Amino acid sequence: MTKKDIFLTSALKENSVWRQILGICSSLAVTNLMMNSLIMGLGVTFSLIFSNLTISAIRNYTPRSVRMMVQTLIIGAYVIIVDIYLRATLPDVSKQLGPYVGLIITNCILMGRAEAFAAKNAPVDSMIDGLGAGLGYTLVLLTLASIRELFGFGSLFGIQILGSWWTKWSIMVMAPSAFFLLAAMIWLINNKYYKLKTG
Repeated sequence: MTKKDIFLTSALKENSVWRQILGICSSLAVTNLMMNSLIMGLGVTFSLIFSNLTISAIRNYTPRSVRMMVQTLIIGAYVIIVDIYLRATLPDVSKQLGPYVGLIITNCILMGRAEAFAAKNAPVDSMIDGLGAGLGYTLVLLTLASIRELFGFGSLFGIQILGSWWTKWSIMVMAPSAFFLLAAMIWLINNKYYKLKTG
């Protein structure tokens, strides 16, 4: 597989959210604002890239009996870096994201990519896989957030798009809207994918 194929597969063809149904918790929780979604997506992408790189680099020296614990510790180290950075530079965003930044450690996407790819492939390829998976996840978050913020607040990235004539849909900034929007997205994409695959 070429490096381009690795990226496209992890970002789109086997997207962690809409194809593997992973990382759903944060996809539902932080997508009421686009800025929160972007920061969360970048945090996950950073953690994916560098945890994949590290796990891949030491894969031949990690005993199988402690493999999962080592992977969790590595992921945790990079998530702590993200959390400290956000607290120091973007305290308001850090408060809005609340515990979800720390919960990146237990995000199934990171553990899934570590087990499925980084533990079996070369470091550079693993970094590319992490980048693809992270950007694919960020794409899902931003897609959901753009709909929720636009209809719920009339804005995108905090910039007012819809005027005073727009009646804000309060349901859009509540958790149920994220659930139904994500379900619709997964259904539409997988339905189209199935039709293309079966001809």
